[in-house]
Amino acid sequence: MTTPPSMRPDVLTARERVLLEAFVDEHRENLRASLDGLTEEQARRSLVPSRTTLLGLLKHATFVEQVWFDEAVTRRSRAEIGIPATPDDSFVLAHDDTVASVVAAHEAACTASRAAVADLGADDLLLGNRRGPLPLRWVLAHVLRELAQHCGHADILREQVLRDDAGVTSPGPEPGVSPTSSGPSAG
Repeated sequence: MTTPPSMRPDVLTARERVLLEAFVDEHRENLRASLDGLTEEQARRSLVPSRTTLLGLLKHATFVEQVWFDEAVTRRSRAEIGIPATPDDSFVLAHDDTVASVVAAHEAACTASRAAVADLGADDLLLGNRRGPLPLRWVLAHVLRELAQHCGHADILREQVLRDDAGVTSPGPEPGVSPTSSGPSAG
């Protein structure tokens, strides 16, 4: 098993920028890994009322890379970049989207993202975001937050797909645990 980027010895004592980038890279890899070993059908399977699928999550993450590290850095429009106008539309899968093609697009977008900010400092402002100028530090933290949320979504979706395909029925909640609580009641 390889050491996660955030746990490499050089990262543990690194400055904030290096640490943030390591966590972002780790979550980029984790989201791609959520598709490992799945069939095309499993990756596209819709299990929730929204457009969210495992493959759609990675396609959306590619959009996120392009919004934050192309649009915000270069100030090019989404139309010029060739990405959807809205986040919701970024989950839509084209007929020819495959696990391999979406993974490759995500890897390429991540490589381009790293290159786009390589010469910038954490306090440098990215001027092309709709919210106005934002420091790179904030953008890295925001992208990390978004990737972490989507990794959690992917974990749950992957578990559902694999359980469904194994014919395992989902158990109900543990006694004393409501669907909105994080554990048994403390009383």
